[in-house]
Amino acid sequence: MELVTVFASGNAAEITVAKLALESEGIPFITKGEGVQDLVGLGRLFGGTNLLTGPVQIQVRSEDAELALELLNPNAE
Repeated sequence: MELVTVFASGNAAEITVAKLALESEGIPFITKGEGVQDLVGLGRLFGGTNLLTGPVQIQVRSEDAELALELLNPNAE
C-alpha cells in the first residue's frame, strides 16, 4: 500500500482538526512522528515541532490523497 503525506504541522490544534476532517469523511490515515515529538532531543521547541524529528505528518492511501488534500487545503488551486 502506497501512503501519501497530505498534511504536516507542528501545531497540535491543526493536527487535531485535520484528523477530525479525515475521520468525518471516513478516510483512513496514519500519523507519522506524533509519538516521538517529546522523546528525542529537547522535545518541542518554539514552533511546536521537534527539530530532530520534524513536524507530524498525516498520511493516507494514494487513492484517497486527492479527496484528503481537498478537505485539508480547500483554498489550494
